[in-house]
Amino acid sequence: MNIHEYQAKDLLRGYGVAVPRGGVAFTPEEAASVARELGGPVWVVKSQIHAGGRGAGRFQDNPGGKGGVRVVKSVEEVASNAAEMLSRVLVTKQTGPAGKEVKRLYVEEGADIKRELYLGLLTDRGTGRVTIIASTEGGMEIEEVAHNTPEKIVKVAVDPATGIQGYHTRKV
Repeated sequence: MNIHEYQAKDLLRGYGVAVPRGGVAFTPEEAASVARELGGPVWVVKSQIHAGGRGAGRFQDNPGGKGGVRVVKSVEEVASNAAEMLSRVLVTKQTGPAGKEVKRLYVEEGADIKRELYLGLLTDRGTGRVTIIASTEGGMEIEEVAHNTPEKIVKVAVDPATGIQGYHTRKV
């Protein structure tokens, strides 16, 4: 399923999951407006493309510049960073060299992050089962964790006939 981060967070919010407040923007002016509505003092401006590694990615026209996820400290910085990101091609490990054009942004309230965890559910093509993947080594570079320290990743296959059971969650 290809949905953007802001769409996924709306779905989670609808089921009562606590997620940071934010809003989608298609122009720098809309991004600034979202930031003003959220209040400050810190915001995160996030490129919305169907690929991971957006923060570590680089824009095709500025490969030495900033990535597709930026922490900023003023409404003016929200607008200027939005202008630098919108309508530009973001290249990440997952997009390949062709990259993907950034057509929308997600402006989110900043948070004081104490600890990052990784949790994902995916369909394992080999088994045809949903697999829970979890790690205490959260953050943007889960692929590097998988490569360098695979023992820090827990994988639990879920039988589609029974669904997620208590023992699955205890293992995670």
